[in-house]
Amino acid sequence: MDAYLGLDVGSVTTKIAVLDGDDKLLTSLYMRTQGQPIRVIQESLRKIESDLPAGVEIRAVGTTGSARYLAGVMVGADVIKNEITAHAVASSFYFPDVQTVLEIGGQDSKIIIVRNGVVTDFAMNTVCAAGTGSFLDQQASRLNIRIEDFGDMALESKAAVRIAGRCTVFAESDMIHKQQMGHKTADILYGLCEAMARNYLNNLGLGKEILPPIVFQGGVAANKGIVRAFENNLKAEIMVPPHYQVMGAIGSALLAHEHVMYAEEPTKFNGFGVSDLDYKTSSFECKACSNVCEIIQIRMNRQIIARWGGRCDKWEL
Repeated sequence: MDAYLGLDVGSVTTKIAVLDGDDKLLTSLYMRTQGQPIRVIQESLRKIESDLPAGVEIRAVGTTGSARYLAGVMVGADVIKNEITAHAVASSFYFPDVQTVLEIGGQDSKIIIVRNGVVTDFAMNTVCAAGTGSFLDQQASRLNIRIEDFGDMALESKAAVRIAGRCTVFAESDMIHKQQMGHKTADILYGLCEAMARNYLNNLGLGKEILPPIVFQGGVAANKGIVRAFENNLKAEIMVPPHYQVMGAIGSALLAHEHVMYAEEPTKFNGFGVSDLDYKTSSFECKACSNVCEIIQIRMNRQIIARWGGRCDKWEL
């Protein structure tokens, strides 16, 4: 059986998806990156290999995410694409008429405007944690509730309180103040959901024409309270895809499949044996010009196999 593998390696989570020849999901994996992308990529490849049925042959590989170049060098990617492209492709695959994609991950959030299957506009927030999954994790931990229960508890709210959601520091202080005033936990949680939705729409959605169908993906899409808050703000139905957590990886696999259909060369995939190799990364500043680029390099068994990060080709191998 021919199969196509996609990796989405982010700062918080690493996702892998394997599609068959008809682009149906064979298996997927969602793991915490834990600040060690190399180790987690290798571990996830071992787990995925054990989950695949006998006779599966990987015909092409795609990578995306903030560590897409690192992952691409390690596994031998045929396609390396940014997150916007990967998420848009995956959304369009499951919802061909999609016009707006909302995506909230662990460390960043995105909005993608799609018209007739083509990305026409997008925005990303990578500098503030107030509208991301890591902030929800932190607040759930502080309130001593499981993050898996956050959404259901929020929906129990009868009178949501208003939380200042533009900054993590202000939001947390406001939540503590509301607790001290005696507000119910459910009302505080849904207030935070509404604050996140407002913050997202006032920042990423500012000036954008947000039209249905609207697809919500990323790990935060599991939170029913956030879904309800978006629906209340946008006055439209929010659709959550079945594999919302691994849509970036699915998009990468779809792009890899499309690439191999037109490419005449065989896949560059290094095989699942890369999980046993010794990889190390390092970086240095190039001072050849005023750009002072940070050059990242990766070694395998003490030999430099790739460099990236420069604005010119001075350090390319």
